[in-house]
Amino acid sequence: MTASTTGAFSLAGGLSQRLRQPRVLLSIALLALAGGVILAFLYARGELAGADARVYWASVRLWLAGADPFTPPVATMPYAYSSWSLYLFLPWALLPWDFAWFAWRAANVALFAASVGWAYGRHPLATAALVAALGVSLAANLDTGNINILLALAIWVGWFAGPRLAGAAWALGAALKWLPVVLLVFVPRRAWPAGLATLGLLLLLTLATWPDTLRQLGIVTDYPRPLRIDYLVLAWAAVPWLWTRDWSSSRAWPVLRGWQRGHQ
Repeated sequence: MTASTTGAFSLAGGLSQRLRQPRVLLSIALLALAGGVILAFLYARGELAGADARVYWASVRLWLAGADPFTPPVATMPYAYSSWSLYLFLPWALLPWDFAWFAWRAANVALFAASVGWAYGRHPLATAALVAALGVSLAANLDTGNINILLALAIWVGWFAGPRLAGAAWALGAALKWLPVVLLVFVPRRAWPAGLATLGLLLLLTLATWPDTLRQLGIVTDYPRPLRIDYLVLAWAAVPWLWTRDWSSSRAWPVLRGWQRGHQ
């Protein structure tokens, strides 16, 4: 028997033994459950999907045509972000809708899957449980094409990039939707100065387009919306902060210390 064959058998044996561990099986089952729920939901929606993404796409095209992006056709939802944000969607909105929608959803899926892979490599069961808990919210965002998944992943930038890019990523999300302002606590401290400076600049742009801002506020407050379960996916932004902390050094969290040791 060659060394390569022996190594292959050893690897297969180790994998088989690992797959028999209860935590690993439970993690796989939770991820499979979440994936099944999401796929079933998206399949049921079919061609009805993409409502929010289409608003971003259509509003840029209205703006380029000289029309008012805040006054869409009757059958379309209104654009609910600051007028300067149209530039953010501009390169993508130049694509034909079918290709733009495919690229938008594919980017969301690929980036989120990459973040799950990173998190799963550190805490498999906790990652799988959180993905399962967010399954309905993930399905809602992938169905409508809302930008929430990308806003949550923007906080991850701080853990893999320099402070300027990390701060700018948080500031853009906070200026777009306001709610991500609270996610600053999960951004590395070294990125806070750049983030607050960028947010200040974006607020100046918002004030410079004050008439459009008043219209945006009216849309946000007056437009009827269902229960916003899609916002729950923003909880994913806390994962890098939580997964990289040394909870074992905290005397205030004995339960978490035991949980941490049990998942290493």
